[in-house]
Amino acid sequence: MTVLRSPLHAQVVEWLVAPGALVHEGDVVLVLEAMKMEHEIRAPATVRVRELLHAPGDTVAEGDVLWAAEPALAEAPGAAPAAPAPTDASRADLQRLQEREALTRDAARPDAVARRHALGLRTARENVADLCDPGSFDEYGAFAIAAQTSRRPVDELRRQTPADGMVTGIGGVNGALFAPERARTAVLAYDATVLAGTQGFRNHQKTDRLLGVAARHRLPVVLFAEGGGGRPGDADMPIVAGLHVPTFAAFARLNGVVPTIGIAAGRCFAGNAALLGCCDLIIATRDATIGMGGPAMVEGGGLGRFAPEDIGPAADLHRNGVIDLLADDEAHAVRWARQCLAIFQGALPDWETPDVDALPGVVPENRLRAYDTRAAIHGIADVGTVLELRTGFGQGIHTGFARIEGRAIGWMANNPAHLGGAIDADAADKAARFLQLCNAHGLPMVSLVDTPGFMVGPDIERRAQVRHVSRMFIAAAHLQVPLFAVVLRKGYGLGAMAMAAGGFHEPAFTVAWPTGEFGGMGLEGAVKLGYRKELHAQPEGPQREALYERLLARQYENGQALRMAETLEIDAVIEPARTRDWLARGLAAARPSPDVPRHRIDAW
Repeated sequence: MTVLRSPLHAQVVEWLVAPGALVHEGDVVLVLEAMKMEHEIRAPATVRVRELLHAPGDTVAEGDVLWAAEPALAEAPGAAPAAPAPTDASRADLQRLQEREALTRDAARPDAVARRHALGLRTARENVADLCDPGSFDEYGAFAIAAQTSRRPVDELRRQTPADGMVTGIGGVNGALFAPERARTAVLAYDATVLAGTQGFRNHQKTDRLLGVAARHRLPVVLFAEGGGGRPGDADMPIVAGLHVPTFAAFARLNGVVPTIGIAAGRCFAGNAALLGCCDLIIATRDATIGMGGPAMVEGGGLGRFAPEDIGPAADLHRNGVIDLLADDEAHAVRWARQCLAIFQGALPDWETPDVDALPGVVPENRLRAYDTRAAIHGIADVGTVLELRTGFGQGIHTGFARIEGRAIGWMANNPAHLGGAIDADAADKAARFLQLCNAHGLPMVSLVDTPGFMVGPDIERRAQVRHVSRMFIAAAHLQVPLFAVVLRKGYGLGAMAMAAGGFHEPAFTVAWPTGEFGGMGLEGAVKLGYRKELHAQPEGPQREALYERLLARQYENGQALRMAETLEIDAVIEPARTRDWLARGLAAARPSPDVPRHRIDAW
């Protein structure tokens, strides 16, 4: 006889076989109930049932024999084993899930999508799909609806406020280039087709949930910030002002912890703009308008009536430094976001070497001739990897990302075409914040120096020059990443020291090209100040001018790069074509300090 014993103390609910039945191994033969849960009991072997020993309603103990049966080793001619019960694809719970999932998709709201496309813009889900690797996005909170059930029918809210106007989740970005743990990225996208992308009660909850995950697991964050700020229509919750929500503090706490990239297209106002302003990098499309208050708030404050496009147009915000990258459209913005994320995700195994033999021609032989220092970084960095930031602002210093032999770096360079390369307040602000950004996220830095120093004069001092330029010294003093200084031409005064992390012996190395020239201040000024008595002893005219030129030539000769190397004030003078090799070796050897916590990054 084959024995079937009860696996637990339970009550018999239902027998699914009768005496005389042929039962195959694995068939469900009995249902038991314990602690309000039903348990299916399966046949341990193929048998013929002789007798059922317990009836429905009986209580059995663990180990009790449930039936009497005998082995059935062979089937009767023509008999076939019972087929397993088919899975019912139309079961109600699956149907409910599929119906609700369908409501979250763009296809459920064709009119809203068509209006979006008519504006030349994409939906939130289209942007997320473009950013994340195919099949990698796991959405959090997709079934949320606006907290307005006291005002509107639930079915209507499900149809018209999917995800409560915000798509949140975690996906892979650049997964083809980096390991999965580096590709994972937290993504938040306000949906402008749902209540104008406003911040509702539940999408605040979704934001807070995802920001918490990002903080715990050190995930970079990409925010699509389009939308109109706070939403007053969420009436389900007994809230007066809603000023206790943790969203803004939670987002700000990510500063210096994980990379955060904000993207703005269309209209981005109030709370949405506040989150955007907390991001490390801001990418905006040319049609974007970004402001801490939209037209209604401006008018409500008695400040006049304005069209949305008049408040914070992207062109203005690119010039004043709010926007780091000005994109043609959302597709362009997403491409840039992927490129920026890749910088923070690590090194690449493959690269293309530029034509380093062209570097000697970057600096003109005429020492007074302006030129584009960006040509130097393009001749040093891996081909196609140079990305410049904040191009509309702080023209005196260029900043950006690049790679050298696959390693990601931050770079900055003086701009001799603006104020002769002198550093003014805007350029100093731009450079100081960039130093903080690279430091916070572990990016080694390359500084290309060609400056006569800080900008001076009554007008510049009225702009708080003293405070602005000193930010460079403070930011550099807290660097935990290596900085490599390369003097292309002029290295004068405090401005050159600021470009070299505070002094020429602060960088991992300070080298100069043969065109390098140095001094405590600009040579012309040094001659005029230091030799004023001698110059004024000569009659004004050709004699005085001739003496000036002789003294200037002597200063220039004394301040040449080779003379600086002789006195060990710099580490070496190198041929321009060797710059990339020096930097590659320096990057391979130098490491950021691993044990010291990172520092915050100024919003400005």
